[in-house]
Amino acid sequence: MRRLPPLTAIEAFVHVARLGSIKAAAEELALSSPALSRRVQALERFIGKPLFERRHQALRLNHDGERLLGMISHALDTLSDAVERMSAGSDLLRLRLGVLPLFATQKLMPRLGDLKRRHPELHLDVDTAGHSLARLGDGIDVGIVLGHTIDPALYSRRLDRNRVYAIASRALVEEMPLTDPKQLSKLTALIHRDMPDTFTDWRQAAGLPYLEPAATDFFDSGALMLEAAAQGLGVAFMLESHFEEARDARLVRLFDMSVESTYSHWFVCRPRMMQQEPARLFHDWLIEALGAQNI
Repeated sequence: MRRLPPLTAIEAFVHVARLGSIKAAAEELALSSPALSRRVQALERFIGKPLFERRHQALRLNHDGERLLGMISHALDTLSDAVERMSAGSDLLRLRLGVLPLFATQKLMPRLGDLKRRHPELHLDVDTAGHSLARLGDGIDVGIVLGHTIDPALYSRRLDRNRVYAIASRALVEEMPLTDPKQLSKLTALIHRDMPDTFTDWRQAAGLPYLEPAATDFFDSGALMLEAAAQGLGVAFMLESHFEEARDARLVRLFDMSVESTYSHWFVCRPRMMQQEPARLFHDWLIEALGAQNI
């Protein structure tokens, strides 16, 4: 039998390749960065050539690294499926879902009772840790992500279309009536890191392309953004659905402007995953539950 490199070295290589960072990959695998680096280097020594272009803050696959990842991805998926089938009960279907926390709170959790009634055999492992696209096939099976477009190499289905709202505290507006978008130059803009273009799109629609807020604060949690806005810490630029689903009496929409968002929520997975029953059941249920059949 031909000698193979340690599976731990291959695992380390795949994580770094998909996340582009030793630190991020080490956190995923619960290893120290030096330990993970040693595993990657062990694979490079085994193969006899470097697999990454090493930069100050990140690593990027070189040509040989891309070739290797392309050749082993299918084998790794097959191995993962085999282990999953052997470890699961014969009547149990399990799906590892990566989802944004605010979408999970507002859209998914209120509907999961219906999913359980329809498919009691289907169980979800819900992961809100982020980097869903990078971890498809390696930690999660399907993801619900925010984006403009999705890599055509993946299977994707748009789940919604939205508008951008400027959202502020009712108390702030009562204290400082906001009737002109130019007043935002005196306030802090609250922006989600996954939607950096929301304020740009909004100010363009307002006819103020050069408007700059007094400051910009970035968040990686939509729920925390809404709370910050409710406490009067700034004006949040978020999606209409975020505002409507929050049902928070402390919040108000500003300026009554209709601005089409370039961001949508997407269901994404590797194409082969749609051949698996858990992904198909969840996909079909989600599209129907959200009324996204014609989006």
